[in-house]
Amino acid sequence: MATLCIRTGKTPGYEVQFFDTNGRRLTIYLGGRRYNEKTAREVKGIVEELVLCRDNPSLPPRKSTLKRIDEFPSEIQQKLAGAGLVKIAPTHTVTELWDTFQSQKTGITDSTMTMYDTAKDRFFAFFKGNELLTELTSATMQRWKDYLLTERPRERSAGCGLAESTVAGTLTKAKAVFNWAVRSGWLEKSPLDGVGRGSFVNEDKDRFVTMDEYHRLLDACPCDDWRVIIALTRVGGLRAPSEVLQLRWSDVNWTRSRFRVTSPKTKRYAGKGERIVPLFPELRIELERLFKKESSKGKEFVINRYRDPETNLGTQFDRIEKKAGIPPIPRPFDNMRASRSMEVLHDHGEKAEAEWIGHSPEVAKRHYRRVHEGNFSRAVSKETDWAILGDSTDYGRSVDECREKTDFPALEKIFPAVFPAVGSGIGKHGSEGKKSKSAVNP
Repeated sequence: MATLCIRTGKTPGYEVQFFDTNGRRLTIYLGGRRYNEKTAREVKGIVEELVLCRDNPSLPPRKSTLKRIDEFPSEIQQKLAGAGLVKIAPTHTVTELWDTFQSQKTGITDSTMTMYDTAKDRFFAFFKGNELLTELTSATMQRWKDYLLTERPRERSAGCGLAESTVAGTLTKAKAVFNWAVRSGWLEKSPLDGVGRGSFVNEDKDRFVTMDEYHRLLDACPCDDWRVIIALTRVGGLRAPSEVLQLRWSDVNWTRSRFRVTSPKTKRYAGKGERIVPLFPELRIELERLFKKESSKGKEFVINRYRDPETNLGTQFDRIEKKAGIPPIPRPFDNMRASRSMEVLHDHGEKAEAEWIGHSPEVAKRHYRRVHEGNFSRAVSKETDWAILGDSTDYGRSVDECREKTDFPALEKIFPAVFPAVGSGIGKHGSEGKKSKSAVNP
């Protein structure tokens, strides 16, 4: 049996009292500010059933009782477990989760770990470190997502609210962490299940970098290393800084005009750890210039001045961009790579684009293929032959030249199935009239 008592004084609430197997009185305290009398009586009833089952090992608790215990707040579950009435899995805090996950996450690149660190910072900007995993729900995770989208201070500019694509990346990393907790038995279900991550695509930051802008950027570079960095991303289509800093002089095959690219990002996929890329003429010029420099003699890597992991290439690029006098390029290295991706696709086809740029066609369609200003320019600068009706001698002529001609052939000669011969006509009821002779249809 169990007894329900009401506690008064400075810490009002309810006490459920019962005896353990040694005859000692045990008390489960339920604070009055968090629990009402109805909940206290429910706990009392469950305690009585659990005590009965404890004293009669052959009598298991009812399934409905076990289900209700699972629905109780973690605090009540812990109190029942502390009294020896139930067994529950060990509880962990969110700090334990993130620290343990990252400590066992070996074999990933430094840049990937940095992304996890960033996601962790954004997580703990909303959650307290001592919060229990079992207390997290889909509703609280949705509120965290809403906070990131509307209230989280931006990290690279003024204002609040991160971009949807940034939040999507953060939630992806967080989902990996909580899925690990499920696989490790820390949780039965991830609280992020059912919380949509959103889209990675942010077209507002897409920007095609023209070759004219490329040359202006080169002219504004402070050294040959920077010229090659820009050439490798805009002309070679390399990822920066990961693939650019991995490039060695031994990877360059001057005789066959190609070079090998080592890709830390895709090496986890079979056969995708490296790729062979053509030594495009514009790129070869910059590589040869740097190779002949005294500073490159005896060096293993192509880029040597900016190998420090703490070096922020984006900061220096901003200076180069301003000196070049071109409009700002958001995500400059991504957009230069994407610009080259579209050019290779146009000139060499989808397979070459996937092989040389180093991503699947599906990824290219989702993140790289965009309609840019150059598409419009090409569309309006090349007149289509069928824009002006004329005979075969008009092909290749300009619109104005075609318009100067007045001896257009009759339409029925060009499209006989669409325009019947003059005089044949179609009657008002849809029947063909009697054909009559004409200059074009005697």
